[in-house]
Amino acid sequence: MDYLSYRDKLKCRFPDPVLAFEPDEYEARLALVRQEMANAELDLLLLTDAGELCYLTGYNTFEVSVQCVLLVSASRTVLFVPAIEIGPAVYLSRVDKVIGYPWQAPEAVASELAAQVRSTAGSHNPRIGFNPWAGSLRPGLLSTLKSKLNAASFHDFGQLVDRVRLIKSPAEMAYLSESAAITCAGLDAAAAVIQAGVTDHEIAQAGASYMLGAGSEFMSMQPIVTTGARSGIIHTNHAGYKVVRGDAVFTEFGAVRQRYTAPLMRTAVAGKASPEIHEFHSVCLAVLEAVMVAARAGSSFASAARAGEAALATIADRAFFSGVFGYPVGAALPPSWVAGSMFIAADNESILEENMVFHLPICLRKPGEFGIGFSETVRITATGAERITANKLNLEEINS
Repeated sequence: MDYLSYRDKLKCRFPDPVLAFEPDEYEARLALVRQEMANAELDLLLLTDAGELCYLTGYNTFEVSVQCVLLVSASRTVLFVPAIEIGPAVYLSRVDKVIGYPWQAPEAVASELAAQVRSTAGSHNPRIGFNPWAGSLRPGLLSTLKSKLNAASFHDFGQLVDRVRLIKSPAEMAYLSESAAITCAGLDAAAAVIQAGVTDHEIAQAGASYMLGAGSEFMSMQPIVTTGARSGIIHTNHAGYKVVRGDAVFTEFGAVRQRYTAPLMRTAVAGKASPEIHEFHSVCLAVLEAVMVAARAGSSFASAARAGEAALATIADRAFFSGVFGYPVGAALPPSWVAGSMFIAADNESILEENMVFHLPICLRKPGEFGIGFSETVRITATGAERITANKLNLEEINS
């Protein structure tokens, strides 16, 4: 059976896709994106980010290394996937047309995609919006498309889709709340096994096992556990190290419900924490609180970041901090639960709006010694950031 027959048989068996939301919600999202397209005078969007495809159509898969493309025009949606992805595309996505191409020959998509761009856009010289910074768009595909569509013009659409995705609906909030509850309990399960002598693998196992058993789908990022001096190095993870008495144990988890993640960071100490660890913990909580108070609808992303910088000032010369006080979360797939590029940072003067959702990843690291991180996932309101998660913010000293 070839992949076209496979597609057609699936469509007969599943005439309506299995969706996380009502069809009206997807229509509303597409309507907002199409309005933004019209404002930017674009005839077509060429989308490749897995989170964006999930958000607009419902399509999701654990195989995110392949080239998938969603075309969005004023009236149609067309989804291109490799043959192995036709099943999820038919079963889980709400689009007007699914087109497959040979998995083993990704270059084969270019010719048919070019033809579909013309027909979907309704023009031989369409204005096409794309994201040149997307890691999911293969340079070979883009260059081939440009050569085959030499009458078309390609335009960086910037944060067009990100702006639409930032505002969460009540149904999205419900999934985020479910994720938050599972994530918090997963951190509790991990904390219960922390003691001198256990490995970071065992701590990660306890948290992951709980979250999967409690209903998490496959996670956009696997549980993060680092201990001792390694906790002071950003983006390291469990690698078989044993916890030593006095070690800081940093954990960051994110359970998934219908692809929505509400992440959390938490830190404990195996034994007695040093005075400097306590100091970093106090500043960490002060930064978190300052950002939450300042992150009000109508204020800028930058103003919330500046409030965080002021709270951090007392140890800024000793602590490494990423500079990002919050990033958007929502519908996401591996390799990250970060859902968009609009960060709460000092160089972003965009304006916060009600029902935007961010993870506030406040982790302060003393290089070569320790890292102390506590976070919340929050919803923006008129009076500040409201917790979706309910983290335990005390610095637990285990068997001290």
